[in-house]
Amino acid sequence: MQFIRNHVPPSGLFKDKEWRVSPFSFVLDERYVEILNRLGIYLQKFYEAADLLYRLSVRGKQPSFVYELLDRGKPRELIEISRSEKLKNDLPRVIRPDLILTEEGFALCELDSVPGGIGLTAWLQETYGQWDESLIGGREGMKQGFKAIFPKGVVVVSEEAITYWPEFEYLVGLERMRHAESYAFDCQPVYRFFECFDWEKLSTLRKSYSPDRCSITPPLKPYLEEKLLLAFFWLKSLTDFWKRYLSEKGMQFLRKLIPYTWVVDPTPLPYNAVIPGLEVQSWKEVGAFSQSQRELVLKVSGFSPLAWGSRGVYIGSDMSSSEWQEKLAMALADFPHHPWIMQRFVRGKLIKHPYVEGQKMEEMIGRTRISPYYFVYDSQVHLCGVLVTICPADKKIIHGMKEAILVPGALAKPEERKKEEWNEVLEVR
Repeated sequence: MQFIRNHVPPSGLFKDKEWRVSPFSFVLDERYVEILNRLGIYLQKFYEAADLLYRLSVRGKQPSFVYELLDRGKPRELIEISRSEKLKNDLPRVIRPDLILTEEGFALCELDSVPGGIGLTAWLQETYGQWDESLIGGREGMKQGFKAIFPKGVVVVSEEAITYWPEFEYLVGLERMRHAESYAFDCQPVYRFFECFDWEKLSTLRKSYSPDRCSITPPLKPYLEEKLLLAFFWLKSLTDFWKRYLSEKGMQFLRKLIPYTWVVDPTPLPYNAVIPGLEVQSWKEVGAFSQSQRELVLKVSGFSPLAWGSRGVYIGSDMSSSEWQEKLAMALADFPHHPWIMQRFVRGKLIKHPYVEGQKMEEMIGRTRISPYYFVYDSQVHLCGVLVTICPADKKIIHGMKEAILVPGALAKPEERKKEEWNEVLEVR
């Protein structure tokens, strides 16, 4: 264990963040790994289709509600940049879904094209790879993937995302790091690590940016950072579109993973209509659901400081009736500026994983989030690594926290170790 701690870079990996350490990677059964290997291709197609859907909507060849909802609350300047012909074919080169591990497979609760954890997962691979040859992506997968999509240029990090500065410093070196608040574009390519909602705060960067002469990835397309896309995926009126670009096979594959998702839209329904899947006529009725009916989760869609880091997420069954009604009313009131979504809530299966507390090996019973990192280069989608986050079973939302275990995901199942053998392993590692 001291070996792991000694290998943490001098500047750390996350600013002011801690987690529980385990000497064991998280082993995924073959059926789970098979899903991960297939998922990246379909998610890349999903982004391609979503980008096209927005552009066709703007041109009047798909329903206008698509671009109208995706543009809500965004400055005109950023909307115009996102529609630039220069950026027409630009898509995210890193795709990271957050998958809750279930008995049946996975539930895709988030989809991120500006993900944190790239440097952390690279460090986990490098460190754990010294004794575990079964890591997904191997010892160098994350580093090689990032180098392939971004071989030169600077990484620009905003103050809002400063927690992640150390992991990018580990990944590319301090000489390639820049602060977004003071950065002015030159001829260098830029990897942005800030969400599009930060754009208006970054005056120096905004004044120096031009799509015609500045290369930036992920592209400044805020509509691709909206959770609304997951709700659009379930809309019956868009089924033929998604099927055309994802194929019937792709549609069915993603529908098994993406929980049913609704746009929280206050527009009244006709007397003979209901909200599909909820089978009620109004959100007021949803607010009156019993606790057992509230296996639902509210999330702000995007373009908000609450839209990342597990902020702006409310689980209905874990709240009182009055709290649920209050949050739902807030989401409805936000609709003109910051639309929200509602999803069916999926609780992960319980697992056990060892970790070190002091000089002892302990065992946590918890729930697991699997975060695969897909890098898009050479016209292919590459699964380069997996970050696994295990949180105590009593935690409502699975995310990085000091009580969580963070380890890399592994392909093959190693020999089972008996609990009494763990201390021996601890001494070695």
